[in-house]
Amino acid sequence: MRQNKPELLVPAGDLERLQAALDFGADAVYLGRDSFSMRAAAGNFHSVEDLEQAVALAHRHGKKVYLTCNTLPRTEEVPAFPQFLQEAVQAQVDALILADFGLLAMARQLSPEMEIHMSTQMGIVNDVTCRALYDLGVKRAVLARELSLEEIRAIREKIPSDMELEVFVHGAMCMSFSGRCLLSAYLTGRDANRGACAQPCRWQYHLMESTRPGQYFPVEEDDSGTYLFNAQDLCMIDHLQALLDAGVDSLKIEGRNKSAYYVAVVTNAYRAALDAAMQGQPAPAWALDEVTQVSHREYCTGFFYGRENAAQRYASSSYVRRSDVVAVVESCRNGRIYLTQRNRFFAGDTLEVVAPGKPPVAILAAQLQDGAGQPIETANHAMMACSIESSQTFPPRSVVRKPLPSQEGSA
Repeated sequence: MRQNKPELLVPAGDLERLQAALDFGADAVYLGRDSFSMRAAAGNFHSVEDLEQAVALAHRHGKKVYLTCNTLPRTEEVPAFPQFLQEAVQAQVDALILADFGLLAMARQLSPEMEIHMSTQMGIVNDVTCRALYDLGVKRAVLARELSLEEIRAIREKIPSDMELEVFVHGAMCMSFSGRCLLSAYLTGRDANRGACAQPCRWQYHLMESTRPGQYFPVEEDDSGTYLFNAQDLCMIDHLQALLDAGVDSLKIEGRNKSAYYVAVVTNAYRAALDAAMQGQPAPAWALDEVTQVSHREYCTGFFYGRENAAQRYASSSYVRRSDVVAVVESCRNGRIYLTQRNRFFAGDTLEVVAPGKPPVAILAAQLQDGAGQPIETANHAMMACSIESSQTFPPRSVVRKPLPSQEGSA
């Protein structure tokens, strides 16, 4: 059994996703505000009151909150940072995630007690950089995604024992080194380094020869062209023991733009896998299956086992999934499960309930009723109250989903 307890770090794009992360087993969450955030399209926590509410909720659960400040701010944006920092201190966030040396210097001067994590946006790939950051008061390095397990192990052996290392273990991967991409800004004017990426790496590209304008040639021998820059998604759920052996302190899931359902299911799976790894055991089979239930691209192991495993997906940029969330559990009483609808389902459907810390449980949508207790054949109104008959009970906010037929498993 391992003595150290690594952290499971989960994205929280808004309050609903924060609650899902806490319910389903996160040790800590990372979230952003409207400024200085690499996920400008996420719901985010707009006011200082929103941030205070989020931190208070997490702290009541005994969990930590890290505030992202990981853009590369321009000169005209820097004067807003002192107030951003002051409000982070006021809200009692547990750490700031920074990517800029200037902001690091300002944070150390203005709030020397604030814990600092340096973002993967810095491209930290060696022990020299880690030690230099440590000397500047940085507690944690979020390592570049391009490192192998052997390289991470070598860094761990050469840095102070109380400096923490964090790596991404699950989610979408950027095709550019440590996220330092110019494609979006060049093609659309939306700066990826300031949280507004248009994801042009997911677009379909052809070749055009200068003397043949208007004639487009696929880069590969395929009439549909190729998705030249399109990375597969990262999934290390079956390799957590190797990450722990390499000396990783925090395992980070990507996805502040993903749904609460995604956060709940993936967190639940990784919580079970990490707890098993801590006992020296393999991930439960149900946890491995769970990560395929959410919308994702084909999975790979990134750079952890060498560059040849960091695969591209050339056929398309579409997602695959095996189920859709249809409801959330509100309560269970008197032999019925009371739900709030999220997607249409029918009386008689076979559904699955995902509750924290447990594998999914199959149930039948028997005796479907609306909020007034009247029998209905379908729950087809968004956020409508409904209930089904069942002798089983589940905690509030458990997720109810409907498996998709195999031919509908892409989106």
